[in-house]
Amino acid sequence: RGEGHGKALLAALARECVDNGYTRLAWSVLKTNTPSIKFYESLGAQAQTEWCTYRLMDAPLRELAATTQPTDSRRP
Repeated sequence: RGEGHGKALLAALARECVDNGYTRLAWSVLKTNTPSIKFYESLGAQAQTEWCTYRLMDAPLRELAATTQPTDSRRP
């Protein structure tokens, strides 16, 4: 920590975004990870309130993976 690696990594990602015409870069962080939140905010990042995160794991993940794909009724 404190050696500039995180900033260098995010700067490289920001360059990729700008070079490819993207207008934003988004990522997730645990609400309890205060040091990272402070770091991101020091770079000008802002917490987003209009998005929420969902996670599918364990049995529900396997159950969804096991479902068959629907048939395309438009095919002859």
